[in-house]
Amino acid sequence: MRYFTIQPPEELKPYVRFYWVLEHDSGIDEPSYVYRSVADGCAEMVFHYRATFNELTNTKAENAGTSSIQFQTTQYRRFITTESFSIFGAYIYPFAIPYLFNIPSSHTSNLTFDFDTFLGKAGVELEEQIMLAADNFKRAEILSSFFISRLRQNVLKDQRITTAIHDVIHQQCYRTVSQLADIYNLSTRQFDRKFKEYAGFSPKTYMRLVRFHDALNQYKGDKTLTQIALQCGYYDQSHFIHDVKEFTGYHPSFYFSGNAEGTEYRNL
Repeated sequence: MRYFTIQPPEELKPYVRFYWVLEHDSGIDEPSYVYRSVADGCAEMVFHYRATFNELTNTKAENAGTSSIQFQTTQYRRFITTESFSIFGAYIYPFAIPYLFNIPSSHTSNLTFDFDTFLGKAGVELEEQIMLAADNFKRAEILSSFFISRLRQNVLKDQRITTAIHDVIHQQCYRTVSQLADIYNLSTRQFDRKFKEYAGFSPKTYMRLVRFHDALNQYKGDKTLTQIALQCGYYDQSHFIHDVKEFTGYHPSFYFSGNAEGTEYRNL
C-alpha cells in the first residue's frame, strides 16, 4: 500500500487542506480489501481512477461509483473491492463549500453525491479530466484550476466564521461555545447559527469531531488510551469510548490496535 499527500497552491490553502493518493495492489493472499471511512468534519472529493469500490450496508453491497463528493459527516461507512486500486482525493475545509459551490454547508452534512448529480456537465467534464490525467500531480493541477476558477466566480463570505472554524480545527483548544462566540463578537445564538451554516454542524458537535480526530492523530504514538483521552480534552474515559465507537464503529482498544479496517495507511 502507498499513501502520500500533495500540497495545494498558496491561493487554495485557506480552503483545501491537501490532496491525497492511496494505491494498493491486491495479492493472492488478499482477495479483497475493505476500507472504513470514519466521521469527519471536513469534506472530500474522491476519484477512483483504477478500480471501484462497492459500499457495504446492512443488507447488501452497492456500487459506489467512480467519483463522488462526501461532505462533512458524523457517520462511518464501509467499502469493499476485489481489485488493485488507486484513488486521488481532495480534503476540503467545510467552510470552503459555500465559497466553491455557493451552498451552505448546513445543507450538505452527511450527504454524498456523484459529480454528475452535484455539478452537472461541469462535474462530468472534471471527472473525465481527472481520470485521463497522466499522473497524480497533474490531477492536483487540474483540480486546483477548477477550484480557483470557482472561487473567483463567487462573492466573499463571512470571514469571521471561517476563521473561527479554522481555529477550532487547528488550535486544539477546547473552549466552550460561549467563549468562542465572545472571541468573535457574536451572541451565542448568532455564533451557533453562522457556525452551522459554514461548518455543517453546531459548534458543540463540530468540536466533538475535532477532538475525535485529534485522538486519531495519536494513532502512531506509544500513549495509553487514557493518556490520549486526557490529552485530547475528554473529561473521562467513557466519553472517549462513546465518541470513538459512534464515529468509527469500533471500541478504541480495537481501533488503536492497528488491526481495524481503514487504518492501514496510518502505518505508512
